[in-house]
Parts: sequence; structure tokens; C-alpha cells
Amino acid sequence: MRKQRLDGMESRMGPAAVVNPLTDALGLTDVAMNYYELDPGDSFAYGFHAHAEQEEVFYVTRGTVTFETETDDVEVSAGELVRFAPGEFQRGVNEGEEPVHALAVGAPQETGGSVVLRECPTCGDHTEQAIELAEGRDAVVARCEECGTETGRFD
Repeated sequence: MRKQRLDGMESRMGPAAVVNPLTDALGLTDVAMNYYELDPGDSFAYGFHAHAEQEEVFYVTRGTVTFETETDDVEVSAGELVRFAPGEFQRGVNEGEEPVHALAVGAPQETGGSVVLRECPTCGDHTEQAIELAEGRDAVVARCEECGTETGRFD
């Protein structure tokens, strides 16, 4: 058995105010788990994305998050859960004025690869993105795979 307190964890860099990676902290071997706190405008992900082999479940414990999907936007409020199948594109964003708190669980633990799409101002379209550490290792950068333009920086 392993036990972990959220308030004692160090948040990792990302598109949310708080991203606590629980997978390693709990010694999980078959699923991935993260705890998120999203300030207004924050997101769970670096862009509109899909995991090749991983299904993902989000449980919202506070606030309301809006998930962009391929067909429409879906609001998920405190006490509600949402599931995305492998290969299903989505992006959850806090479009409200109050913080969002949520747990994300993915299985299997390995995603089998992910595709991340973001708007590229140079290409003028949503393009596939590479997500990498900035040269100074002080931020995570999204970069258009077609032209190399930096489309986002997250610290």
C-alpha cells in the first residue's frame, strides 16, 4: 500500500496551475493518474489531442470544465465524470471564472503515442505539435512539426 498527500507534492510544468503526477507517487503500474487544478483559461493538455491506446477518465471535484471534442463542446461539472476512448480527440479547458479541480486516470499507463494539434500562426491551421522542454529547461514548449514555429510555452 502507498499513501500520498496532494498538498505535499511538487507540481510539474504544464498547461494547468497545478499538475501533480500521482502515477509514480503511488507506484502505479497499470494506470496513469494526475491531479489538476485549473485556473480560468488553463487546460489539462497542451492542445487538442488523442492517445493511440489509452482511454482517459476525468473526475471533476470542483468547478466546471469544458471539453472540446470532434463533434461539440461538453461541460463537465463537480461530481461528474467523462471518458474518452483511445484515439478520441479532446481538450478540457476551464472557461469559467472559478478554479477547477479534477483527477485524470488513463489506462493502460502507456499512451501508445499521442497526437497534439494546436493553431500555428505561421501555417494558418491546426497542425501536429512536438511537445518538448525549452532549451533552459524552465518551460515546456509546443512547436509546429511542419514549420518549427513555437505555438505555446508552459512553465
